[in-house]
Amino acid sequence: MSAPAPSAPVNRTDSTPAARPPLPFLPMTRPTIDEETIAGVAEVLRSGWITSGPKVKELEAKLSEYCGGRPVRAFNSGTCTMEIALRIAGIGPGHEVITTPLSWVATSNVVLTVGARPVFVDIDPVTRNIDLDRVEAAITPATRAIMPVDLAGLPVDRDRLNAIAKRHNLRVIEDAAQSMGSTWGGRRIGSFGDFVSFSFHPNKNITTIEGGCLVMNDEREAKLAEQYRLQGVIRSGMDQIEVSLIGGKFNLTDVAARVGLGQLPRLAEFNARRRELARAYFELFAAQGAAVEGLQLPPADFTNTNWHMFQVGLPEQKLKVSRADIMARMQEAGIGTGVHYPVIHRFALYRSLGWKDGDFPHAENAGRNLLTLPLFPAMTRADVVRVVETLAAILQAHRLP
Repeated sequence: MSAPAPSAPVNRTDSTPAARPPLPFLPMTRPTIDEETIAGVAEVLRSGWITSGPKVKELEAKLSEYCGGRPVRAFNSGTCTMEIALRIAGIGPGHEVITTPLSWVATSNVVLTVGARPVFVDIDPVTRNIDLDRVEAAITPATRAIMPVDLAGLPVDRDRLNAIAKRHNLRVIEDAAQSMGSTWGGRRIGSFGDFVSFSFHPNKNITTIEGGCLVMNDEREAKLAEQYRLQGVIRSGMDQIEVSLIGGKFNLTDVAARVGLGQLPRLAEFNARRRELARAYFELFAAQGAAVEGLQLPPADFTNTNWHMFQVGLPEQKLKVSRADIMARMQEAGIGTGVHYPVIHRFALYRSLGWKDGDFPHAENAGRNLLTLPLFPAMTRADVVRVVETLAAILQAHRLP
C-alpha cells in the first residue's frame, strides 16, 4: 500500500501528542516604537535636517514641561550627562564623589574622567540602592558630591539623601538613568532636587535609540551644559564664535529626538503596563511555593517605582549550579535574562586604585546573584507565566539536597 499524499490526513495509532511549534524567543527587554513615530523619523530624514535642530529643541521643551519647568538639555547618552553635571559643579582633581559599587560602570567612570575619585558605599541589601546609613561615614574634606543610582527604577530616599547633602554642603547628581517615570513623595523624579540625569538607551522605559538628558537648576547651568555639549562653543551674531572651556561632541540628533517625541507621551502607559507585569511576577512566584524557596524578590513598591527591571536574587547557597548555568538553561528554553550589574570595584581598573574583594559584601552578593528577568510593555501575562515556570523548574531541578 502506498503512503498517503502529504496533504492527506494521517490516522495516528498511538497517544503521542503532535509536536508543538517552538515558542518565539522572549528577550529580556524590547522597545515599543509605534508606526507614527517611525513615519515621523522618515519625515525628519526627508527634511534634510537630521542632526541637532528643531526636534531637539521640541524634545527639550517637552522634557522641561515633564520636569515641572526645570531647564533640561538633551544629549547623545546618559553617561555624558553625568560628566557634564560634574563639570558644571566644579568637581575635578583632588575631589571625591560618593556613589554605589552596584551600577553600570559609567557611573564611576565619569568621576575618573573629570579627575576626581569615586568613593564607594555598600548597598542596602533590601532596596539594592546605596545605603544612606553609611554615607556620612564616607564623607571627607575632599567630598564634593553624592551620586546615587536608582537601581531598577526604585528611587533612593530623596528626603534623606538631600538632607545629608544639605548638612555637608554637597552637590547631588542623581543617576536616574533607570527611573524615568518614578516618583518620590508624590513628585516625579526630575521635578525637584539638584542635577538629575536620565538615559534614553533602548533598554530604558522610553528611548531615543541612544541618548539622555540632564535636568538642572537654572539657565546659567543650562548654558554651561550647552557649551560642554558641543566643544565649548558660544555663538553670537551671524558669524561670531568663542570658546572658553573644553567641551565634547555630545549633541543629540533630530532623528533621535523624533523617536523621543513619540515615546514621551506614552511613558505613563508603558509604566502602567510594567506595573501590571510586575504584579503578575509577584503573584506567580508566590504560587510556586517550595520550588522557589530562598529566591529574593525586589521590594514590592507600586507607589514610587517605574519597574524598569524585575530582578531576583538567586539563592546561591541552595543551588548546585551557577547563575551563568541558570541563564544558559533559560536561554535554551527561549528566554533572555541579564546581569545588572557586576560590582564596579572588582574590575581591574578599580582594583588598581586600591579596592579589593570583601570591601562591600552586600553589593558583592547582589553582583553575584541578581538575575534580571524579561519585563517590557509588549509582554503578556502568558510570557510572565512562562518565565516563572521555567525558572522555578530550573531551580527545583538543581537545588542542593
